[in-house]
Amino acid sequence: MPNKINSGHPPKEIMQLDNYFSQKDGQFVFTRQQASHFAKLVAGDFNPIHDEDSKRFCVPGDLLFSVLLAKAGISQNMRVSFSGMISDNLGLAIREDENGHLDVIDANDKCYLTMHREGDNLVNEKLAANVAENYVKFSGMNFPHIMVPLMEESGMMINPDRPLVMYESMELNFKHLNFSNPTVELTNSTMEVSGKRGAVILAFAFRENGEVIGEGKKKMVCSGLREYETSAVDALVDRFNSRKSEFLSAQPA
Repeated sequence: MPNKINSGHPPKEIMQLDNYFSQKDGQFVFTRQQASHFAKLVAGDFNPIHDEDSKRFCVPGDLLFSVLLAKAGISQNMRVSFSGMISDNLGLAIREDENGHLDVIDANDKCYLTMHREGDNLVNEKLAANVAENYVKFSGMNFPHIMVPLMEESGMMINPDRPLVMYESMELNFKHLNFSNPTVELTNSTMEVSGKRGAVILAFAFRENGEVIGEGKKKMVCSGLREYETSAVDALVDRFNSRKSEFLSAQPA
């Protein structure tokens, strides 16, 4: 039986996505603070690569996806591939081809995300914010709630000194677009190990009023795997919880 994790009840206030990116000269950009606060306050993601002072800093893939939903709309079928790490203050634009597929590119035409989409499309920023927030809160639960049991089962773990798990791709498929605030729950999770590399695949469902209205899959990759050590993983989880507590306690009430 898969371990079921529900994203919980949605917050009373809709996520204000405008707080987490800026627009300039027809492009959108992310500051370190915007990206880091989105990761921690919206997604509950305390991956060190999203810390404002990280030497390996990158913008969360879920933030880029959220902006894309707001600007380009929600399609019934969406397949997203991530192809590059986004640094702070990098100007980005959305390019659409004749088939309606999208690329997120910089001024040098480098592509960071590709979205293939089919079926109906609905541009509705309020709906996009609801879908994005509920999905992102679920997505941010990767560690430790989902990853630790998977690592223990596989007998392998990420490097506790340089934990790095990267978003590779995702797909979302909705039966229809006549919904307003779907919750997200995990339906299955697997970790495939090949040497020192691993692929984590999460399957999930969108529900509204007790009905499954859509399904999706998310794939992450991790490298530098090593033999599982309970004490090392416990210490990693403790660091995660400590970082989370320290950050949240410093936020204004």
